[in-house]
Amino acid sequence: MYYFAYGSNLNKKQMLERCPDSKPLFVATLGNYKLVFVGWSRQWRGGVASIKPFRGERVLGAVYELSDRDLRRLDSYEGRPGNYNRLKVTVFDEDGEPVEAVTYIKSEQSEETQPSKEYLSLVQRGYRDWVL
Repeated sequence: MYYFAYGSNLNKKQMLERCPDSKPLFVATLGNYKLVFVGWSRQWRGGVASIKPFRGERVLGAVYELSDRDLRRLDSYEGRPGNYNRLKVTVFDEDGEPVEAVTYIKSEQSEETQPSKEYLSLVQRGYRDWVL
């Protein structure tokens, strides 16, 4: 199964810890969504990444191949169901080819909030991992 990662799951070290069977494949773009930080995480002491439908915007991310076991593990990390829901999306690879994947979206799209410096640093490392 293909998984579209954004936010902290772009961090290759974190994904390897969470999903040991995962294979990082390629950079991808999700159209008509934007990256937002919402809610409050006790663990991170700030907002956490989600996506929000937004016409004309796009979210840069990456696609991993996941085993069924890793998908169940990721569901657990993301707090599915309840905290995040799984969403089927069509993303586009670097050649503009469509790819079907799953991703996660925060269940409660409450007001946007600032992420903590530590969380933002983890997200930024992931973007550097993928040279985005």
